[in-house]
Amino acid sequence: MDNTEASPTKPKKRPREKLNATIHVLHDNPDKTPPLVGYFPSGFDPSSRLRGGSAEPGVRVYRHSNRKWPNRLQLVVRPPESNVAFVGSSFSGEPNASQSCTYALGVLDKESQTLKIVPVACNKMFRLEPRVGSDFADEEHPELVRGELSAKEKADKVRELNLLFGTKRSVTQDKKMQSLRQEDDPNSQKDLDRKIKEVAINKEALESTGSHTARNIPPYNSSATTPKDAYPIEKIILKGEWDYIRDILQLLEAGEKVSPDAYPTFVCNRIHKMGETQDEMEKETLGCIFSYINHLIKFKDQHSADGASSAKNHRTPSILRQKFSTMFSTAESKWLPSEKIDLLISYVLVLTLFADDFRTDPTDIAKDLRMSSVTIRQHFEHLGCKFKREKNVLYANLPVPLKFPELRKRRRR
Repeated sequence: MDNTEASPTKPKKRPREKLNATIHVLHDNPDKTPPLVGYFPSGFDPSSRLRGGSAEPGVRVYRHSNRKWPNRLQLVVRPPESNVAFVGSSFSGEPNASQSCTYALGVLDKESQTLKIVPVACNKMFRLEPRVGSDFADEEHPELVRGELSAKEKADKVRELNLLFGTKRSVTQDKKMQSLRQEDDPNSQKDLDRKIKEVAINKEALESTGSHTARNIPPYNSSATTPKDAYPIEKIILKGEWDYIRDILQLLEAGEKVSPDAYPTFVCNRIHKMGETQDEMEKETLGCIFSYINHLIKFKDQHSADGASSAKNHRTPSILRQKFSTMFSTAESKWLPSEKIDLLISYVLVLTLFADDFRTDPTDIAKDLRMSSVTIRQHFEHLGCKFKREKNVLYANLPVPLKFPELRKRRRR
């Protein structure tokens, strides 16, 4: 007896039947209702009951009584001997969202060799949700039956679709707009208040001018052994602020370029550094520092006579605007006083040192701050920097421990 197993035979492929059919496209007819196509997200299969010999489910279509909305339909499918019915509408729920495509139904008649294509009613698929009861037409919310959704609800639906199916650029723009509009959202406002309270705990960082009034510079550690510890970054960019300065990171993730119209020259000329680093944490920190520099410079321009027009369209996150107003502004005037401008410039220059690994060419930032090379050099020296010329370029370096120049007191005349 032969015990060898027979090799399994592969199923033969059925030859494809070719059919030359004439296509007829039927358009909407006001006297006839186009086909309705519904689906059951709950998994209900109406055809399974037919195979068991049960009666067919009852199907009814309701049209809106107001002649203004003849295309508003409601489809009701009731299984026999059941208190549960499946209801879908063309004017509420999922179909009310922005539609990115249309639907049609094709019927192929092999005998006559014709393919008829007809549009689906209202060009929407009916999502048939289970309902308990018999009064289906009144179960919808009144505002949905009338088709009256608030502008916010419509905007939320469009935004949800955009986040799911939109391009990277549109998603990035949407996230940026949502970040700028957070002050109008009660839930976001609560989160913002929480973060502000969290920031306010560190009063030395928020009110840095208190302990450093004499030098008018950011918080520092004169005994630091490394440049990054000389001006602690956590006392410049506070813990609750990092989530609001990710705009540059989002632009790069979406494959977009940083526009020179929206960002300073210093940032645009160094944005390549983010692509060169392989460390994700370093890249994120660098992007947030660039964004913080941008907000500081724009805040200065918005409150200065010579730069207000260039920054009038800039939107600063609420958490930063409140902090900057506390640190740099005065209630007496719209413009910043000279000593507050000097403090703001000191914050900017310290962040440029972080961005350039504590060896920076001040040419770009001097242009952004509308300052001469002599004045910007004085500000760097005031922070404890030393200048060194390399290949005809004058660099500002930050040696440690910090050594500040002596403060000169002005004599009263």
